[in-house]
Amino acid sequence: MASALRLIKKYPNRRLYDTQTSTYITLADVKQLVLEQAEFQVIDAKSGDDLTRQILLQIILEEEQGGVPMFTPPVLSQIIRSYGNAMQGMMGSYLEKNVQAFIDIQKKVQEQSQAFYSTNKIGPEMWTQYVNLQAPMIQTMMSNYIEQSKNLFVQMQENMQNQARSMFTTFPFQPPGDKK
Repeated sequence: MASALRLIKKYPNRRLYDTQTSTYITLADVKQLVLEQAEFQVIDAKSGDDLTRQILLQIILEEEQGGVPMFTPPVLSQIIRSYGNAMQGMMGSYLEKNVQAFIDIQKKVQEQSQAFYSTNKIGPEMWTQYVNLQAPMIQTMMSNYIEQSKNLFVQMQENMQNQARSMFTTFPFQPPGDKK
C-alpha cells in the first residue's frame, strides 16, 4: 500500500512544520525524507504555493557547498544558459532521463551484488574489494552510454537540419541579401 503524501508547511519565519509528526523540522530532516524515499510536499503556509522544488534546490545547494560537489562550474553555467533557450525543455528531459538511467543501472548492480554476496558468502573485506572494483566499471559504462547518447542526439540534429533545409528549399523566397 502506498503511503500518503506527507505535508510540510513552510512558515514566513522560514521554519518547516511537518504536519504528520506535528513538529518543526530542518532541511536535514527533509533530506532524510528524500533518502528514505518518502513522498512529501512542501507548501507555503500562508499562500498555499508549492515550494517542494525550492526546498530540494536548497538541499542541493547545501550539499554542493559542503564536501565534494557533484556539479562543476561549467556544468552549472551550461544549465543556466539553457533557461529561456529553445532547448530548455529538451535539456530538462535529457537530464531527467539520464539520471533515471543511472538510478536503474545502480539498482541493477546492487541487486546483482547482493545476489553474489549471499550466494558466495564472502567476508566483509572481500565484499569491499568487490564493490570498489565495480565503481570504475560503472563509470566506464555510464561514460559510454553518455557518448552514445550524445552521438545519437547529434545525428538527430543533423537529420532535422537536413529536413528543414529540404522543406524550405521548396518555398519560393529569396534569402536576405540575395538580389536577383
